[in-house]
Amino acid sequence: MTAETRQDRFERGMRVLSTIDGEAGERVVSSLADISPELGHQVAAWGFGDIYSRPGLAPRDRQLVTIGMLTALGGCEPQLEVHVNASLNVGLTPEEIVEAMLHSAVYCGFPKALNATFVAKKVFGERGLLPVGGR
Repeated sequence: MTAETRQDRFERGMRVLSTIDGEAGERVVSSLADISPELGHQVAAWGFGDIYSRPGLAPRDRQLVTIGMLTALGGCEPQLEVHVNASLNVGLTPEEIVEAMLHSAVYCGFPKALNATFVAKKVFGERGLLPVGGR
């Protein structure tokens, strides 16, 4: 068995990134080429090649975790926008995404949940998925 190379991890990561995030993820990596190509490499190789490609969670479950974490962190609205799109790409419904953000309010507060929900609203609008509804 041959050892996996740095390039192998990067290529696997880019495949996973492309599957989940489409062109948005590829744009993130490309946008780092002139300032921090190593950060772009690590996003692809480690974040997606090593972590996202693990078999322990389905892609939709990983996206739910990611949405919850980005909502709780706050200040990550550009990344949250990418991951709301990714969540839709891997089969989460707008209702599930909104419910995850509502659930997050209990743990991280209304301001962060509101900011996240407005990001989701923007993405849903761009994708023609409004109105979501609710109770």
